[in-house]
Amino acid sequence: MSETRRTAPLGVVIGALGSIQNAILPAVAIAFSGVGGGGRFLVALGVGLAAVTIGVVTSYVGWRRTTYTTGETDIRVESGIFSRAARSVPYERIQDVSLEAKLLPRLLGLVAVKFETGAGGADDLALTYLTAAEGERLRQLVRERRDEEAAAALAADPDAPATPAPAEAGPETGQVLFAMGPGRLLTFGLFEFSLAVFAVLGGALQYVDNVTSIDVWDVDLWYGWLKEQGSTVATLGPVAQAIGAVVGLIGLLIVGSVTGVVRTFLRDWGFTLTRSARGFRRQRGLFTRTDVVMPAHRVQGLVIGTGLLRYRFGWHSLSFVSLAQDDKEQSHVVAPFAKMAEIAPIVASSGFRLPGEATAWHRASARHRTDLALRDAAICVAAAIPTAIFAPAGLVLIPLGLAVLAVGANLYAWEFRRHAIDDKQVYASHGFLSPKQEIATRLKLHSVEIAQGPIARLRGYATVHLGLAGGSFAMRGVPIAEAKALRAAVLETIAGTDYSRLDAPPAPQALSGAQSEFSANLRAT
Repeated sequence: MSETRRTAPLGVVIGALGSIQNAILPAVAIAFSGVGGGGRFLVALGVGLAAVTIGVVTSYVGWRRTTYTTGETDIRVESGIFSRAARSVPYERIQDVSLEAKLLPRLLGLVAVKFETGAGGADDLALTYLTAAEGERLRQLVRERRDEEAAAALAADPDAPATPAPAEAGPETGQVLFAMGPGRLLTFGLFEFSLAVFAVLGGALQYVDNVTSIDVWDVDLWYGWLKEQGSTVATLGPVAQAIGAVVGLIGLLIVGSVTGVVRTFLRDWGFTLTRSARGFRRQRGLFTRTDVVMPAHRVQGLVIGTGLLRYRFGWHSLSFVSLAQDDKEQSHVVAPFAKMAEIAPIVASSGFRLPGEATAWHRASARHRTDLALRDAAICVAAAIPTAIFAPAGLVLIPLGLAVLAVGANLYAWEFRRHAIDDKQVYASHGFLSPKQEIATRLKLHSVEIAQGPIARLRGYATVHLGLAGGSFAMRGVPIAEAKALRAAVLETIAGTDYSRLDAPPAPQALSGAQSEFSANLRAT
């Protein structure tokens, strides 16, 4: 039975408060400008009241004109004040249902509900705002309707593999796989060095000339200030100058570290990843609390990343490649700062496995390594020519030194550029300063492509692109014989896969003929 409802009435309050916030800046700008002469404060008050009134009326009318209907097969949302728009999404198209609560909606007990279809961006369906209980009810409703459709499909096709029994209705519960407390967040934040605070200050400067007589875009003003400061520093002597430089650098490091810690606490406070019969549930956020559920069968691949410094201390991150987006990213971060011993249980719970000692890793072509080294060195040498002609003597050593570094970096990076394939998964690893490892299951691959440029064709290597829903997977510099054997193995898996039944647990696969041929070709090369 279809049921039509409106969003929460308290959402009008949030819209009204938002209009007040938007009216403050124009009102302040008018109050401190010359507009209106002596009565500019009354003008500013009138503009602010008009903006607030329009915002409140628009928010209320928008709420009255927005409805959502939960039908037997889809969810339908109708909205629009002057021109009406209606969107409906079948339950079978909905990949994830996520709940997000910013600070003010959380105080009012409201959440924003997003129905993620896998198309991403504006193609997803969203409702703002609903009560927390209603948001959880809609999430449960989507699950039940999808279970009913799966049961109907099984009844229509008795030979289809059985799907897992649906879990009991109610709140999502399960085993906690990963969590981060304040101590872990502090450590994480120290590795998240950021100077974003200066970008915020820079953005705020554009409003300074509206409320003061200072023209922040006056180049002569800043040049004069810097010249004055430079003269002052020049009188201090070399020791004081060195101490000042060190103090300035320490201050910069402190500001960057504090900014990183604050951003980490705001984003990942209360980070918890749980595993239940439904899948994975991730909750995080201090002011903006997000609650995302990722069905296990929707996980397309894994990405294990790290950073330049954190890699030296054994810290890594784990992300799920999913059909839905996570903060405009292709992957859902499920363990942002963890040791490999903490990541391993999450990987196993998702149905994947980490590469082990038996994994047959193969490096990229040595010719590919040489070509990259020559290309980067040639760029630096080309830059050295005009430097030697026009720049002061000695500066030509800089691009020549960079050429040597480029060759060394490419030779060293080749040791970490590896790929592998077994009967269930494909692997790719690259990067030597901050290594990244990608893992995908062969059952979820839907295409394979061998790409070669002019040099690659001449030198006998290629890039293998594997089509993965929700992400990309590439193996670069693969010798052409290995690339063709890999393509044959993946195509055999694709041809033997019924993609309409991928939601069911896959049956074990024996080592295929193409896989055996691929392994033989690897041994031969």
